[in-house]
Amino acid sequence: MTSHRQPAVFAGHGSPMYAIEPNRFTAAWANLGKSLKRPDAILVISAHWVTRGVWVTAMPKPKTIHDFGGFPQALFDVQYPAPGSPALADRVKELLDVPVVLEENEWGIDHGAWSVLKYLYPEAGIPVVQLSLDGSMSASEHYELAKKLRPLRDENILILASGNVVHNLRTI
Repeated sequence: MTSHRQPAVFAGHGSPMYAIEPNRFTAAWANLGKSLKRPDAILVISAHWVTRGVWVTAMPKPKTIHDFGGFPQALFDVQYPAPGSPALADRVKELLDVPVVLEENEWGIDHGAWSVLKYLYPEAGIPVVQLSLDGSMSASEHYELAKKLRPLRDENILILASGNVVHNLRTI
């Protein structure tokens, strides 16, 4: 057990434009990144990756996903070339007591993740793995699942959840 536990952090990532238009929130993310002990890897749970079942990215080089439309080209040009971590993906699968799909091709790092990470760790040098939200699970089931990830914090893994209170208003 390490002497310094990594936190579990929630960031309301706001508009995708925050990635190219710094503001008080992005400044707070940058300050947070400077104040934290540097993690060995980051596990991100983003509101942008909802699947049937539990999935985790397991590729060594995840792509930057631009999962939005109708924004300026400058936003689509943003890349966050952080490495992945198949070893962390395996560890997440080991900790959860539900079937987990190791995703190695289609997904990557979505804007719910990279729009915050680019301020927390702008050098993109820390491995990033994403864990999906299972669309068939309730909030309480997700909470119970999340509790099983606690040991990662003592293994110097930062857990970052990203979403927003006003997320997906069009569906309402």
